[in-house]
Amino acid sequence: MERGPGPDGARRALGCLLEAVLASRGEANAVFDILAVLQSEDSEEIREAVRACGRLFAALLERGELFVGRLPSEDSVLAGSQGATRKYKVWMRHRYHSCCNRLRELLAHSSFEVKELALSTLMRFVQLEGVHPLEKPKWDGCYLFPHQLFKAVVEGLLSLEDDCSLLLSQFREYLEHDDIRYHTMQAATDIVVRVANRYLEVPFTFWNNAFTLLSAVSLPRQECNTSSFYVKHAKLSQTWKVVHLKEHRKAFQLMWLGFLKHELPLGLYKKVLVIMHDSILPHLAQPSLMIDFLTRAYDMGGAISLLALNGLFILIHQHNLEYPDFYRKLYGLLDPSIFHVKYRARFFHLADLFLSSSHLPAYLVAAFAKRLSRLALTAPPEALLMVLPFICNLLRRHPACRVLVHHPLGHELDSDPYDPEEGNPAESRALESSLWELQALQQHYHPEVSQAASVINQALSVSEISIAPLLELTAFEIFERNLKKKCQESVPLQFIPAQGLLGLQDDLCAQHFTLS
Repeated sequence: MERGPGPDGARRALGCLLEAVLASRGEANAVFDILAVLQSEDSEEIREAVRACGRLFAALLERGELFVGRLPSEDSVLAGSQGATRKYKVWMRHRYHSCCNRLRELLAHSSFEVKELALSTLMRFVQLEGVHPLEKPKWDGCYLFPHQLFKAVVEGLLSLEDDCSLLLSQFREYLEHDDIRYHTMQAATDIVVRVANRYLEVPFTFWNNAFTLLSAVSLPRQECNTSSFYVKHAKLSQTWKVVHLKEHRKAFQLMWLGFLKHELPLGLYKKVLVIMHDSILPHLAQPSLMIDFLTRAYDMGGAISLLALNGLFILIHQHNLEYPDFYRKLYGLLDPSIFHVKYRARFFHLADLFLSSSHLPAYLVAAFAKRLSRLALTAPPEALLMVLPFICNLLRRHPACRVLVHHPLGHELDSDPYDPEEGNPAESRALESSLWELQALQQHYHPEVSQAASVINQALSVSEISIAPLLELTAFEIFERNLKKKCQESVPLQFIPAQGLLGLQDDLCAQHFTLS
């Protein structure tokens, strides 16, 4: 095909070819020239060719000029004695198939504009094939959807080599339609199984693309009378699974269970667990089936264990799940790193809920209070301002544990009987000990920490102190708060001007902080 210089020339040439093909079947071979431009190295030319192909095959679908039914091989039809119309439709259907394959390849193009246009064109074909199906219905009223084409689109989005997160963000708008959402879940489930079975070590890029797609699927909380379908139908039948929310929940459950049964990268475990309680568990047909994944994550330790608490909390309290040794494992998560992890606020919020029951034995609550008190000796100030009220709240809820503050034999103890190395809270001997650590923290260098620790010297109030405002407290916020405080006037005690840090002359400290 001869084209003028630049994209304008390509647009004009493609427009002429398009008009010729649509005007006369005798010009059908011009389709090859249009498809050839899809192989161009110029992004602008490719985009013009994609638009031309979109208009061409959309018109052919609407006019019914593509073969309907199981597509026979091109050679057998052309060599046979069938009529010219049938040969034309079969031949053009093969060209349509070639076009869709190339558009799917373009989903991995280096230019995002090309990717986006290829995706929108393919989805336009999905919509048109639904209205003008290329397969014969099995019975009247049969639900038809272009499964093969749509699955190819989803497979292109779940690339093994390219990060498709940006393109998947564009795909989210289609997931607002009930039929697209339902078939996306089915297609994603099949693709994950096939890829996992094909490769001994699945690339991280695929897992990341799969998670991005799966996490974009959001189900309605309750059945809705009105349905939003991307593929339009004259009438919706209640016999179709796609119109029922319970069928969407089943597909949603199969999709996530199929994804989470595989060994995922640690980074994805964290991403899944962050959305587990809010975006996954409420939509499952049987939330209890997620227990295997959550317990496996809980046993990993570190931040992953902390994140698994949210999901376990929902299963235990809302679905009556019995989880043996839960509090023992929760106790084991208490180590010095708990005050420094990214998810500290979430952990202490959930720990506060877990330890709120008045039916917990005194030895268990005492073990948590003692363990936290011991860890507080090395905690930063912003964590101490949260954990000290946390400990006091435990004593308020469980009066039997107040013996830790006023131990009758405290003055007779030569050493602390509490065993910090014991993993079982029942055998830690916490009730035999005392919270001497809080008394030590009353001498803390930070006045707010010292004041918070001194509360233990007074009779504890009946009402608890809300720790919610303290969960997200940072060192920067404490510093900013202290800067805004007005200092009281005091008598100066330093009369000799400082000559520099450690007596060094002309250093940075001497230049900026010398007293006058």
